[in-house]
Amino acid sequence: MNQWAFVIAAYAVTAIGTGLVSLLSWRAMRSAERGAEKLSDRS
Repeated sequence: MNQWAFVIAAYAVTAIGTGLVSLLSWRAMRSAERGAEKLSDRS
């Protein structure tokens, strides 16, 4: 079997993992921003 299949798979796993972590981080940031806005609106 050609080693390039493993190299391509490793890059694919890395790209998908990076995208997933970025998406989850962005969603958590948006949630935290909404929470901060609610706290500042209370006063």
